[in-house]
Amino acid sequence: MKLLEIYILRRILQMFLVALLPVLTIIWTIQVLGRINLVTDTGQSMGSFVVLATYILPTIVPVVVPFALAIGITQTLTAMNNDSELPVIDAAGSSRSIIYRPVLLLAAFLSIFSFVVANFVEPPSRVAARQMVAAAYADLLSSVIEEKTFRSIEDGLYVQISERHSGRILTGLFVVDQRDPNFDLIYYAREGSIDESGTSLTMRDGEVHRKTPEGRVSIIKFVSYAFDLSAMSGAEAPSYTSADRSLGFLLNPDLEDPHVQRSPGSYRAELHGRLTEWLFPFMFALLSLVVTGDSRSHRQARLHPMVIALALAFGLRWLGFSFKNLVKQDEANTYLLYMLPAITIATCSYLLATRRTIRMPRVMYRLANRVQRWVGQKLSPKASMGGSQ
Repeated sequence: MKLLEIYILRRILQMFLVALLPVLTIIWTIQVLGRINLVTDTGQSMGSFVVLATYILPTIVPVVVPFALAIGITQTLTAMNNDSELPVIDAAGSSRSIIYRPVLLLAAFLSIFSFVVANFVEPPSRVAARQMVAAAYADLLSSVIEEKTFRSIEDGLYVQISERHSGRILTGLFVVDQRDPNFDLIYYAREGSIDESGTSLTMRDGEVHRKTPEGRVSIIKFVSYAFDLSAMSGAEAPSYTSADRSLGFLLNPDLEDPHVQRSPGSYRAELHGRLTEWLFPFMFALLSLVVTGDSRSHRQARLHPMVIALALAFGLRWLGFSFKNLVKQDEANTYLLYMLPAITIATCSYLLATRRTIRMPRVMYRLANRVQRWVGQKLSPKASMGGSQ
C-alpha cells in the first residue's frame, strides 16, 4: 500500500472510531438502562448487571458500524477537499484508486467483521442474556419476594423480608404458613439464605409459632431451620426467537420447535437478513465515495456531503428493514433483500467508474438559500438592534 493510501486509511480509521465509540456508547447505555430492573427488582449484584451489559453489546455493533463508517469517510474526504488535498491529488495525475483502495479495504474488513459478529457472536450473546434474565426472574428473590412487602405466594402462604442482599442473603424474615387446616405456622428469623436451586430457604436465629384451631400456641426457638420453597419456585425455560438462533439452525430449522411452528416467516426473514445485512458497511462506503470522492470548489453550492450520505444511508437501512418484514410475510419477496445490495453496489460502482456525482436538486438548493438568507437576517447585528429597541 502506498504512503498516500496509508495516510488516507489512517485518517478515515481515526474518524471512524471517533464516530463509532460515542454513538455505540449512547445506544448501549440506552439498552442497558432498559434492563436496570435486573438489579433493582431481582437483587442481583452489579457484577451480574455488567455481564448482562456485555452480552447486549454485540447486538448493536452490526447496526452502528455502517453508519460510523459513512461518517468517517465523508468527514475525512470532505476535510481533505477543503484543505485542497484532493485537488492536489487530481492535479498530480494520480489515479482515483489511491482514494478508493483504502476505503474499500476498510469497508471489506468491516463487512466481514459484521458477518462474524451477527452470525457467530450475537446469537450466543442473546441466548446467554435471555438465560441470565430468566434465571434471575425465576429466583425466589425476584419473582416472589419484595422488600418490606407482604407477598402471597399461594393460598395461605405469605412472605415478607426487611432487606435483600447480594449472595442470596435475606434479613428480617417473616413467613406465615396457613396451608394446613390443623394449625398455623409463623416463622421469624434474623437472617436466611436460599440455595442455588431456589427450592430451599435456610433460616437462622429465629423462632416458629405454632397455633392450633383451639387457640393454643407453642413457640420453638431455633438456630437453623430449613423451609421448603419448591412450591414457591417459578422457574421457566426462556423462550427463544429467530434472532437468538445460530446460522446453522436458521439454515436447517427444527420443524418441531414450537416457535418455528408459530412464526416460520420470522426465521426465513432472519436467515436472508443475515446473509445480506453484513454488506451494509461496503454499500455505505461506496455511497460515501460517490458523494465525497471527487474534488469540488468551495464555491460550488451543495449540501454538506455528510448530510447527503447519511440521508441516503438511512434510506437504504429503512429499505432493508422494510424488505425484511415483507419476506417475513411472504417468501416470494425474498429476492428483494438480495436486490437491494446488488443494485446499490452496481449503481455506486458505475457512478465511480464514470466519475459521475450526486448533485443537489435545484429545488432543494433554492430552499436552502432561502433558509440561509432568512437565518442571516434574523441573526444580523442590525436586526438584533432593531429588535431590542
